Amino acid sequence: MEQYAVKGMSCAACSARVEKAVSGVKGVTSCSVSLLTNSMRVEGNASADEIINAVRNAGYDASCRGAGNEAGNNSGYSLDQLEDTETPVLKRRLIASIGFLAVLMYFSMGSMMFGWPVPAFFENNCVAMGLLQLILAGIVMVINQKFFINGFSGILHKAPNMDTLVALGSSAAFVYSTVALFAMTGAQVRGDEAAAMSYMHEFYFEAAAMILALITVGKMLEARSKGKTTDALRSLMEMAPKTAAVIRNGEESLIPVEQVIKGDIFVVRSGDSIPVDGIILEGSCAVDESALTGESIPVDKSEGDHVSAATINKSGYIKCEALRVGEDTALSHIIQMVSDAAATKAPIAKAADKVSGVFVPAVIGIALLTIAVWLMLGESIGFALARGISVLVISCPCALGLATPVAIMVGSGKGAKNGILFKTAVSLEQAGRTDIVVLDKTGTITAGTPEVTDILPANGFSEDELLRLAYSLEIKSEHPLGRAVVKTAESRGTGCIELKDFKVLPGNGLEGSFEGEEFAGGNCKFVSEKTKIDKEIEAAGNRLAEEGKTPLYFAKDGILAGIIAVADVIKEDSPQSVKELKEMGIHVVMLTGDNERTAKAIGEQVGVDDIVSDVLPDGKERVIKKFMEKGRVAMVGDGINDAPALTRADIGIAIGAGTDVALDAADIVLMKNTLMDVPAAIRLSRASLRTIHQNLFWAFIYNIIGIPLAAGVFISVLGWQMNPMFGAAAMSLSSFCVVSNALRLNLFDMYDADKFKKNRMEYVNGLIEREEAKMEKTMKIEGMMCMHCEARVKKVLENLDCVEQAVVSHEKGTAVVELKEGADAEVLKKAVEDQDYKVIEIL
Repeated sequence: MEQYAVKGMSCAACSARVEKAVSGVKGVTSCSVSLLTNSMRVEGNASADEIINAVRNAGYDASCRGAGNEAGNNSGYSLDQLEDTETPVLKRRLIASIGFLAVLMYFSMGSMMFGWPVPAFFENNCVAMGLLQLILAGIVMVINQKFFINGFSGILHKAPNMDTLVALGSSAAFVYSTVALFAMTGAQVRGDEAAAMSYMHEFYFEAAAMILALITVGKMLEARSKGKTTDALRSLMEMAPKTAAVIRNGEESLIPVEQVIKGDIFVVRSGDSIPVDGIILEGSCAVDESALTGESIPVDKSEGDHVSAATINKSGYIKCEALRVGEDTALSHIIQMVSDAAATKAPIAKAADKVSGVFVPAVIGIALLTIAVWLMLGESIGFALARGISVLVISCPCALGLATPVAIMVGSGKGAKNGILFKTAVSLEQAGRTDIVVLDKTGTITAGTPEVTDILPANGFSEDELLRLAYSLEIKSEHPLGRAVVKTAESRGTGCIELKDFKVLPGNGLEGSFEGEEFAGGNCKFVSEKTKIDKEIEAAGNRLAEEGKTPLYFAKDGILAGIIAVADVIKEDSPQSVKELKEMGIHVVMLTGDNERTAKAIGEQVGVDDIVSDVLPDGKERVIKKFMEKGRVAMVGDGINDAPALTRADIGIAIGAGTDVALDAADIVLMKNTLMDVPAAIRLSRASLRTIHQNLFWAFIYNIIGIPLAAGVFISVLGWQMNPMFGAAAMSLSSFCVVSNALRLNLFDMYDADKFKKNRMEYVNGLIEREEAKMEKTMKIEGMMCMHCEARVKKVLENLDCVEQAVVSHEKGTAVVELKEGADAEVLKKAVEDQDYKVIEIL
C-alpha cells in the first residue's frame, strides 16, 4: 500500500474523479481518495509514475508520501503536512475581498437603495458608476482567481468541480453586467438618459463579487474545522520523543531517537519520555501510559517489565534495552492505524460517492434548463440568469464528500486518545451494528493468570502450615496452578522445606519427603489414595469447584492438611462490561475450553446470556460461524488460538495485553487490558454512525430543497425567490455545518452507560424471528449414484431463492435443506425431479 498527497481537489467531485482515474490504471487493485486529508491510498503493483500521471491527466497533481519525518511515524504524514496552511491564506484573501466588496456595495446598493452620498462626479453619470462597479468587482475576482483557474481547468479536463460552479456563476453575473454596461454607454452616447438609467437595474457586479467573498468565508470556516479533525493524529505524532540517552562504549550520550537501534541500552530519568519500546534491565519507576492507553494513573514498572515509546517516567531511574524502534514501536502502530482509518472509506460513503461523481455536470445542466424555462415563460434575461446563477452557487458537492470522512477521522481520533484503535473506516462503522459479542474466557473475561482464592486448613493445621507444606511441593513444579501457590507464599514471606525424593505424577499430583515425613498434593482422587478426606472438606472442595475454582488437596504423613483453591480470577470490571453490553441490546456469549461446570460457574458470575464450553482451540472459528447465522458477531480475544475466530467474525476485537498474532488478526485493538472498552468502542461506533447519518441527511436535504428553491420552483406557489448572494451564503455554510457536526464527537462520553441503551426484547424478538424463519427439511432421494449426482442435486437446490444451503449425501440418499423462509415442499420436489431423480418423501 502506497500513500500519495493530492493537490488541487476542492470538492467531492474532484476526489471521485481522481479515484476513478487511478482505479483505471493497470495493476491498481484498489484506490481510496480522502478529500479531508488531500491524500490517496493505492494498492497494487502499478508504478508511482503511472499513478501520478493518471492524477495529472485528470487535472490534478500528486506526489508520493514518505514514511513521515517524525521518529516512530510511518503514517505517511509529517507534522508539516498536517499543519493548517490553508486557513491563513483564505483569511488574507477574505480580508482583501471584503475591503473592496464593502466599497462596491456602498456604490451599487447604498446610494441607490438608501440614498447614501457619493461624489458629485457619480451622481449624474451612470456609466461612471457602472465602470467603478466593474473595476471593483474585477479586483475581487482577481483576488479570488483560484476559483476560476481550478474551475475552468476542470472543464478543460472534462472534470467539473465545485470551483467550476462558483466560477460559472460569478462569471455569468460579471459578463451579463458588462454587456449591460456597454448597452448603457450606447444609450448615453445617443443621449437617451432614461434608457441609460434603466440599465442600472441590470447590473449584477455586486453579486459576482459577493458570491466569491461568501464562498471564501465558507471555505475558511471549513478549512479551520477540517484542521481540527486531525488534532488527534497531530497530538499522537507530537508525543514521539526526539532524543534518547543511550550508553555506548560505557559512555552515556544524547542522540536523535532515529539513530537508536535494536539492542541499544538507554536510560530514562524521572520526568523524561521513554524514547523507544524496550525492557527494563535495571531500576524501577512509575510510568504514565496515558499517551497510549488513555489511563491517567501511573503504572509501576520494575526489572523485566516492558515499557513503550512516548510514555513518561514520573518517578525513578531505569536502564532499558531497546526492543522495537522506529516504525515498529507501539506509538508508530497507533499512528498508522489512525491514519489508515482516515485513508479508508466506510461502506456508507458509497452512495455519496456515486452522487458526487455526476453532481456537478447535473447541476450545470439544471442551471441551463432553469434559464431556458424562464426565458420561455417570458421573463427577462436578467431574471432568468439570476435563477440560473442561484442554482450554480447554492449547489454543494463538498458537504456530500465530507459527510463521512470527517466523522471517521474524529471518531477514530477520539478512540485513539482513549486506547481504542479502529484499523479501518469499515471497522468503525460495523462495530456499532453488532448483534452478538462473543467473549473468550481466558485473558478476556478473566485475568489470564491463576491466583490463590481460598486457603482452607483441616483440623490440626493453620493457614501458614498448610501454605508452607504446599509451597514446599509446588516450588519444584512448573504447573501454572503451582506457580500461583508459590507466588502467594512468597508474597507472605512463607518459609520453604527442601524436599527429597520429589516426584511429579502428571495429571494427578506431587509427592516428596523430608526427614521421614511424606508430603503429597494434587487433585481429590490422588490425595484420597494417601489419606482419608472427611465429608466436610470434600463438600468444601465440591463447592469451590462449582464456583469455577480448582481445589488442590494437600496431606502430610497420611493426614489431610487442607485445601488451597486456585482460579483464573474474573477481572473486576467484567460483570459491569457484560451488563452494559446487554443493556445496549447485545447478546453476550462466553467461549471457553473449560468443562461445563467451571464454565457455567464463571458465566453466571459475569452474567452472560449464553455459554459455549469444552471448545478446542481449532473449534472457536466454527462456533463463530454458527453465531453469524443469527446476526452480526464481534469476537473478543487475546491469544494466538483466538486469531482464526477474530478473522472469521464480522468484527474482531483484540485486548491490548494479547499476543501480536491476535492484534494483527483483529479489526479493533484495545490498548488497555479492560473489557469496559468493548461497550465503549461500540458506543463510539454508534455515535460516529449517527453523526454520519446526520451529515448525509443534511448534505442531501440541503441540495434537494436548495436547488429547486434557487431555480424558482416555489415562486408561483409561495412567492419565494432567491437572490444569488443568499445562495452563495447558504453554500458557504453547508460544508461548515457538516464538519462542525462531526467535531461534536469530541464531546461524546463513550464510557457513559446510559448512552445507546436498548430494550433487550428488541434483540430477543429479532433472534426468535430469525430462528422461526429458518427451517430445515430432509429429503429422501432415489437415483443418486455418485459424487457427481450429489453435486448436481446440491446445485439445483441452492439455486432456489428459498434455500440457504443444502447438504447432500448420495450414500445416505438424503438432502438436508436449510431454508431462509418457509417454502412449499412441491417446489423442492419439482427442482430435484426435473434432474431425473425421484423424491421419496420430505420430512
